Amino acid sequence: MSEQRVRVRFAPSPTGALHIGGVRTALYNYLFARQHGGDLVFRIEDTDSNRFVPGAEEYIIESFRWLGINFDEGVSFGGEHGPYRQSERRAIYKKYVDQLLANGKAYIAFDTPEELEAKRNEIQNFQYDARTRMQMRNSLTLDPAEVNERIQDGEQYVVRFKIEPGVDVHVHDLIRGEVVIKSDILDDKVLYKSADELPTYHLANIVDDHLMEITHVIRGEEWLPSAPLHVLLYRAFGWEDTMPQFAHLPLLLKPEGKGKLSKRDGDRLGFPVFPLEWHDPKTGEVSSGYRESGYFPEAVINFLALLGWNPGTEQEIFSLDELVQAFDISRCSKAGAKFDYQKGIWFNHEYILRKSNEEIAGIFAPLVANNGVEEPMDRIVKVVSLMKDRVNFVHELWPLCAFFFIPPTEYDEKTVKKRWKEYSAQQMTELAEVLESIDDFSVEGQEPVVMKWVESKGYKLGDVMNAFRLALVGIGKGPGMFDISAFLGKAETLSRLRRAVEVLK
Repeated sequence: MSEQRVRVRFAPSPTGALHIGGVRTALYNYLFARQHGGDLVFRIEDTDSNRFVPGAEEYIIESFRWLGINFDEGVSFGGEHGPYRQSERRAIYKKYVDQLLANGKAYIAFDTPEELEAKRNEIQNFQYDARTRMQMRNSLTLDPAEVNERIQDGEQYVVRFKIEPGVDVHVHDLIRGEVVIKSDILDDKVLYKSADELPTYHLANIVDDHLMEITHVIRGEEWLPSAPLHVLLYRAFGWEDTMPQFAHLPLLLKPEGKGKLSKRDGDRLGFPVFPLEWHDPKTGEVSSGYRESGYFPEAVINFLALLGWNPGTEQEIFSLDELVQAFDISRCSKAGAKFDYQKGIWFNHEYILRKSNEEIAGIFAPLVANNGVEEPMDRIVKVVSLMKDRVNFVHELWPLCAFFFIPPTEYDEKTVKKRWKEYSAQQMTELAEVLESIDDFSVEGQEPVVMKWVESKGYKLGDVMNAFRLALVGIGKGPGMFDISAFLGKAETLSRLRRAVEVLK
């Protein structure tokens, strides 16, 4: 196994939007594959035709395209182990179902849903297993001729895995170590349904992982109870030598830490749990996505990587390449990871600070244009340089920066009450005269002249600057005053000053 090329897979079901927990699973598979110079396979598990949702597969592919997680083969990527949609592999699975039946490792069961429900009512904690299977209608209790006749007559049936009791099943987990399960607690799982001629998840996964030469199965903790069954299936086929190594990732928990993270938590606390916005074709409901909420894909990747995995250092900001270098699956936590969505916002802020002003301006420019403002890019870049450290998302810039482009039409009442004194109109009139006399209207040209004037008049600097800010901005916020006035230019600065004096008196 050690000499074999590492191959991992991500195999979602197209039953709706991709949950952020699934994104993290795919990310860890990606990091593991890249670190070992291996392959990442993208497979679609669509054996449950009743749960198929149109558009879900395309949504999943687009999510990974946005996030920058690239697959080496699979649905829409091609490869030598296809087809990669389970619904297109019917004939392959049937061959292996027949093999299990021929070897006495599985059996055919005709029990109807009503019969199973009656048995559940009759036996407390009923489980279809070695203790109860001989009470049921299956090929172990019926005459072979009757079994064949029922199949010929088109009676629906399932194929169940015949689990032998009294066996210790050892699952070696890369995160949890050695897990030992008694086969007695396992039920005879359904592996195949004649109704749609499709296998269940358990059989399809084992066959696909074997045929696609998967070496490591990295998946969510919720699949840990299935691991013993999958080990037994590998044994039943005689594939012990090619059995993949398992790693079951910790759950993503609610921000409060109790219970599994759900979409309801996102709705309740105002954060997305899907990578992209999702329009449910059945209900028409629209769910928010990280992309549409203004997150950078790099920030989402960085945030998710540290939910349940610890690099063992103080480093928090990682590029995707740095994550590949640092990732060690044995450093994944066994315990669930609280989904600290505030940390996700912090990461986005950090990425805004690290990106160039030009890149942020390129994203911000359409928002400026949408507000009816035509500004050359160099001026938008300048505003970004002054203001980007104040926001977590680019879309938050406009309400904070609008005053750079549009003069205030009204003045914040609270700020007026606090900052506009009875002598402010007189001081602003004088300040306008001082500014008008300045030829170099840069920050360096204005600041010493104005400071000298304030000092010579004996004015309080705070009074002058607060009134100046109110006049230019309309409220008590923004960067340094000379940064603002230098950006606006002399004519616009004087126009705003004089209007404030006129309106506020």
